[in-house]
Amino acid sequence: MDWQNKFAPLSLSTTDALPELALAHLTSWGAITMVGDDKKSYLSGQVTCDVVSLAEDSSTLGAHCDAKGKVWSVFRLFHHNDGYAMFQPKSAIAVELAEIKKYAVFSKVDISESDDVALGLIGSSATQVVEQLSESQGDVRAINGGTAVKIDDSRWLLLLTPQAAATLVTETRAQLIDESLWTRCDIENGLPVLPAEQQNEHIPQALNVQALGGISFTKGCYTGQETVARAKYRGMNKRAMFIVSGNAEQQPATGAELERAVGENWRGAGQLLTSYRFSDGKCIGLVVLPNNLEADTQLRLKDAPESLWKIEPLPYSLDDE
Repeated sequence: MDWQNKFAPLSLSTTDALPELALAHLTSWGAITMVGDDKKSYLSGQVTCDVVSLAEDSSTLGAHCDAKGKVWSVFRLFHHNDGYAMFQPKSAIAVELAEIKKYAVFSKVDISESDDVALGLIGSSATQVVEQLSESQGDVRAINGGTAVKIDDSRWLLLLTPQAAATLVTETRAQLIDESLWTRCDIENGLPVLPAEQQNEHIPQALNVQALGGISFTKGCYTGQETVARAKYRGMNKRAMFIVSGNAEQQPATGAELERAVGENWRGAGQLLTSYRFSDGKCIGLVVLPNNLEADTQLRLKDAPESLWKIEPLPYSLDDE
């Protein structure tokens, strides 16, 4: 496993260019896999996204909720090997695995935590590398030892067996970096990251899952559907996920509390889902806040009140169609 020690932190300021090609070891990410004759129907009855119509060359975001519509997991779903993979933060998997398996005894389906390795290709040359690894086209491609999944124009997720990952790391020309740049890209793209600390706290719309195509309002029944539908059609959702930025002397911890200015006072606003700190001290993060806040609302870290933050524009709209 010496290849795992080759990844180094990449320190970037707010003005530094991204590397042309980097390979990140996504150590805090993992996947739940699902195989078996009933995998499609079983999963469709559990999650918010449209599993039945998911093409083999496409991926989708989705959420898995409890009966009250509170989210156990936000994941990226795609075809992987002979079944599905639900890619998500590793810290959420233990609880999510138990919840997603709860009714599996009644179906022909095998659900387990994958031992595959998650690697992230980042940079303008990322797609070129994937094209060398696979002869197929599309946003999800089978490659030797696993699957390549397009995240955006400059990022691909590689979910590989440990042996295939080791071979790729040994042979690649990419700069080998830790996962922090991947986190930065997730934040800048407004992609929800739900850590264990905030499982069962939010409905999917509070994490912007609907704005990213991760909720089907026309599919059949699934766990928590009543709450999710009510939030859309009756306007009951009062929260949304926002990109925030500020300055901090050190990397804020996951779950760090933000406060919002209310006149001359400060009130609790939300907890950071994830964050990234540039080398020149600027930080960005994701946080669930009341969705009626003014865009110029001033924020601060509760544990570092001198650290003022603000809300940044999302790269997509939260308005219902």
